[in-house]
Amino acid sequence: GLIDELSRRDPSLRIVIAATTNTGFARATELYADQHTVVRYPLDFSWMVGRFLDRVRPDVVATVELEVWPNFVDACESRGIPVCVVNGRLSKRSFKGYKKIKRLIGPTFAKLRVAAVQTEDYAQRFREMGVADVRVLDTMKWDNAKLDDAVPGADALAAELGIDRDKPVVVAGSTGPGEDKLLIDAVSGGPDGVQLIIAPRKPEWFEDVAKAAPSCVRRTQGKPGVGPVYLLDTIGELRMAYALADVVVVGRSFLGLYGSDVMEPAALGKPVIIGPHHSDFTDSVDAMHEAGGLIVTDDPGSAIAELLSDKSRASAIAEAGRTVIRSRQGSTARHADMILALLSEA
Repeated sequence: GLIDELSRRDPSLRIVIAATTNTGFARATELYADQHTVVRYPLDFSWMVGRFLDRVRPDVVATVELEVWPNFVDACESRGIPVCVVNGRLSKRSFKGYKKIKRLIGPTFAKLRVAAVQTEDYAQRFREMGVADVRVLDTMKWDNAKLDDAVPGADALAAELGIDRDKPVVVAGSTGPGEDKLLIDAVSGGPDGVQLIIAPRKPEWFEDVAKAAPSCVRRTQGKPGVGPVYLLDTIGELRMAYALADVVVVGRSFLGLYGSDVMEPAALGKPVIIGPHHSDFTDSVDAMHEAGGLIVTDDPGSAIAELLSDKSRASAIAEAGRTVIRSRQGSTARHADMILALLSEA
């Protein structure tokens, strides 16, 4: 959303998107290569950073969440290039680690021109690490949660997988290791005819799901099948899967990881369930939970059965989640204001 907002505000801007991982680079290329330059983010060695900055020649650098690399920030400062953090996030566990090496990493934080962060808790941690200008602008993910009733391609996805639209569908999104078996067991113990679409968070976890459910229908097999378990072993189709759901379970939250994004399925008007381990998304989960916009539980089976059997409760949860999202949007515009102001100064 920030890329689109900056382009809309000033079509003459040259925007370069830098990604680190193979998956991130492939996705950035798919989304932006026809409009903007997509490059690899350099490893944090002085000569690599120098070559990168010589080629890209940025006037302002915006790093996402917590991409604060010492050599990169030092090189930008020496060239007079302001570096800001956007959508900043510094979790308790990351902060604990950074505090141990504050003598080493503190000067890097101090060289950041601005840290635009998601919550006041994060702001306090950035200040303690030495950032002088810290601004709480909320998270841009609220804006990325598009309040739609339908998603293009969802019907085609259902047909290509072999989903029976007359039977209930549970979508488990961004799952982590081991959650596949937990959710398969949860659904198998629920109402008859429930279909489960599992979308693991990372491609390297696809095969684990296939082993846990040997008869599952895989998206990449290229032909419809008969579930009840369907594996979405692709990238970029989760939103379409969410559009098919009667209930959404958000993963990486049941077996000790740190949660995943609850906003996207809630914005589509789906009742959402998440596990108790969601420390990376505490603010958004708490905001929606307090408003009755999702269920937090360590027993997904019972919650799924409840929502499938009680349509009015499911509907009320879904509408409450959407109401929270509407009330929190606007962060992307505030981030664009900040970046354009830095660009004007530069």
